[in-house]
Amino acid sequence: MNPTIIIIAAAVGGLAAGYVLALLLKRKQYQNTLADIEAKQKELERKGREIEDEARLKAQRYKKERELELKEKFLQLKGRLEQQHAEKNKKLQERFLKLKDLEQRFRREQEIIKKQKAEVESAAKQISEEKARLAALKKRLEEEAAVLEEKLEHVARYTAEEARQEIIERVRQEAEQRAMAEVHERLEEIRLTAREEATKIVLSSIGRIATEATIENVVSVVPIDSDEIKGRVIGREGRNIRAFEAATGVDLLIDDSPGVLVISSFDQYRREIARIALQRLLKDGRIHPARIEEVVKKVTKELDDRIMEIGQRTIRDLGIHKMHRRLIRLVGRMRFRTSYGQNLLHHSREVARLCAAMAADLGLNPAKAKRAGLLHDIGKVSDEDPDLSHALLGARLAERYGEDPEVVNAIAAHHDEVEKTTLLAPIVQVCDAISGARPGARRESYDAYVQRLQDLEKIAGSFEGVEKAFAIHAGREVRVIVKSQKVSDAETELIAHKISETIQEKLTYPGQVKVTVIREKRASAVAR
Repeated sequence: MNPTIIIIAAAVGGLAAGYVLALLLKRKQYQNTLADIEAKQKELERKGREIEDEARLKAQRYKKERELELKEKFLQLKGRLEQQHAEKNKKLQERFLKLKDLEQRFRREQEIIKKQKAEVESAAKQISEEKARLAALKKRLEEEAAVLEEKLEHVARYTAEEARQEIIERVRQEAEQRAMAEVHERLEEIRLTAREEATKIVLSSIGRIATEATIENVVSVVPIDSDEIKGRVIGREGRNIRAFEAATGVDLLIDDSPGVLVISSFDQYRREIARIALQRLLKDGRIHPARIEEVVKKVTKELDDRIMEIGQRTIRDLGIHKMHRRLIRLVGRMRFRTSYGQNLLHHSREVARLCAAMAADLGLNPAKAKRAGLLHDIGKVSDEDPDLSHALLGARLAERYGEDPEVVNAIAAHHDEVEKTTLLAPIVQVCDAISGARPGARRESYDAYVQRLQDLEKIAGSFEGVEKAFAIHAGREVRVIVKSQKVSDAETELIAHKISETIQEKLTYPGQVKVTVIREKRASAVAR
C-alpha cells in the first residue's frame, strides 16, 4: 500500500478514536453533572421541606398565641362591659329609687294641697259671710252716723266738713310730733348701736398700728462749716449755682443765714437729690459745672436704686408677696411725695395696716385689703396721663400689672369716681379718711379751710326757720339757732336731719360733721 494512504488512514483513525474518546469523556462529565444536579435538587427539596415544616410550626404557634391574646382581650372586654353594665344598672336603680321617692313626696304634697284647698274654700266661704254681715253693719252704722252728724251740726253749729278739717289738722300735728319723737328715738337707738359697733371695729383696727404725725416741708437745709463756702457754691459770676439749679431742678437759696444753705422745691424727690449732691460737693471741695453734673447723675442713679430698695422693704414689712417690679418702684417713689403735708408712703402704709385689721374684723380677706390700701394712691407718683385722676390712673396701673379685680375696683372707687362693686372699696375709703383725718396727719390750706366753714354755715342757713348758723370745732360741728315762733320742738329733729343729709351730699370733708339745732324761747318784761 501506499505509505501516504496508510498515514492518512492512521490519522483519520486517530482523529476518530480521539473524537469518540472525547465524546465518551463529555458523556461522563454530563452524567456527573446530572448526578450533582440531582443531588443538589434533592438537597434543596430536603431543605424546602424543613423550611416548610418550620414555617408550619411557626404558623401554628403564632395562631395559638393570637388565639390566646384575642381570648384574653375578649375576657377583659367582657369584664369591662359587665362592670359598666353593673354600674349603669346601679345608677338606674338609684334613679328609680329617687323617682319613686319623688313620686311619693308629690302624692303627699298633693294630699296636703287638697286639704289646704278645702280649708281655703271653707275660709273663703266664712269670709264672704263675714263680709255680708259687715256690709249690713256698715250700712246701719252709716245711717246712725248721718243722724248723729245732723244732731252734732245742730248742737255745735259746725258743718261736718269744718269739723273734719279741724280734726284732721289736730291729728296731723299730733302724728307729726309722735313721728318725730319716734324717729328721734329710733335714730338715737340706731346711732348708739352703730356707733358702738363701728367704734369697736375702728378702735380695734387703729389700736393695732402705730401712727405718726409727719409734716413735710418744702425746703431742705444743708449745714456748712463757714460762710466762705457760699462764695464757692455761687461760683464766678454765679455759674456754679446756675449749673446746680439746672441739673437738679431746685432753687438754691443763699442768704445771710449763718451756717446753712437752703434748697427749695415742692418736688421732694428733686430736693433729696439736690441735698445729697450738695453735701458730696461740699465734702469733696471740687465745685464746678462739670463736677456738679457728674455728681448729680451719680446721686440720681443711687436714689433710683434706693427707691427700689424702699419699695421692696415696704412690701416685705407689710407681708405682701408677688407684686410687679413697676408697682414696687412706684411704692418706693411714694417716699418722696407728700399729700396735704402728709408723707404719701407713711400714709399708704398706715392705710394698708388699717385695711388689713378692719377686713380681718369683718371676716374679709386681709391680704387683698392690705394690697388695696398700699396701692390706693399709687396714681399720684406716676407720670402717665396727668389729666386722669390719681384714683383712676392708679386702678389702670394696678390692672395693667396683674392685680386682683377687687383690688383694682377698691383703688378706683376710693374717691367715688366709679361704682363700688366689692366690700374692699368702702374699707379702703374709710381707712383713707381715718388716716387723713386724724390730728396732725395733714395740713389744710387756709383758704380751703375758711371756704369749708363758710359752705357749712351757708347750707345750714338756707333752711326755713333758721335764724343763725355757726361752724365750730374746725368744721367738725355746726350749731344752728332756729326761730322759736316758726319751728316747734318736734321740727328741730327734722331740720337737723335734713341739714346733715344736705352737707353729706354737697360737701367733701374729713371725718364727720355734727349738726346741733337749738330752739330757745325767751320772755322779757320791764318793771317801771
